[in-house]
Amino acid sequence: MRARRPVGEVTRGTTNPNRLRRMDRWIVAAHGAALRRAEDPLAVDLGYGAAPWTALELMRRLRAVRGDAEVVGIEIDPARVEAAARYTREGLSFAHGGFEVPLPGDRRPALIRAANVLRQYDETRVAEVWDRLRSRLAPDGLLVEGTCDEIGRRHVWVAIGPEGPRTVTFATRLGSLERPSDLAERLPKVLIHRNVPGEPVHAFLTDFDRAWAAAAPFASLGARQRWIRTVGSLAGPGGWPVTDTAARWRQGEVTVRWEALAPGSG
Repeated sequence: MRARRPVGEVTRGTTNPNRLRRMDRWIVAAHGAALRRAEDPLAVDLGYGAAPWTALELMRRLRAVRGDAEVVGIEIDPARVEAAARYTREGLSFAHGGFEVPLPGDRRPALIRAANVLRQYDETRVAEVWDRLRSRLAPDGLLVEGTCDEIGRRHVWVAIGPEGPRTVTFATRLGSLERPSDLAERLPKVLIHRNVPGEPVHAFLTDFDRAWAAAAPFASLGARQRWIRTVGSLAGPGGWPVTDTAARWRQGEVTVRWEALAPGSG
């Protein structure tokens, strides 16, 4: 029987070591407890690109919270799978596939990470891909899908459970940030074309910039203190539904409930 063609399209494959460190740190902090109690601590690095650095780094970071965590890097380009094979080791392997997430024995991963994969697709495809990927998750699993720049300074991602999207996280290296709306260029596909007046994500970024400007006096204490003050203002009474605390804000992050930023929800 002829094998089914993988679902999806070949990406550019651009990758760099530590490009996804901000996403990985957040995954460990936000999803570590679920990973520790998972019956099968399996994670998928979907579309890892022309080199397998991100899959190797994900394995190392997950094993800091679950020593037997396993990562499977899945790529739609068979040449990339062949090239990555020499990096195979205990806990890390590579497979040819796409959004169908082929795994032996129909295993259900505790985590699927898909970074910079949907950027080349039309916005109308996002819901379909999300539905396909989340249907592959374990009952307590998590899909993290987003976009970052080439060296991981700016990153925005959506966290999606089996039931649907939960949160949106904005993360940045604070020393490189002029204003929070600089992150707009890294919005995931589901939001990047929605950064226009009348859409919730545009309103959020506008308020973010205003709060950042109001917190300018704190810049003398450093960009981190200014960011913490800014996010605290956003999360104040009657503000945006920020789900995390200053412990994460200190990392140059803020996480907001999906419902507040979802297209057309304003």
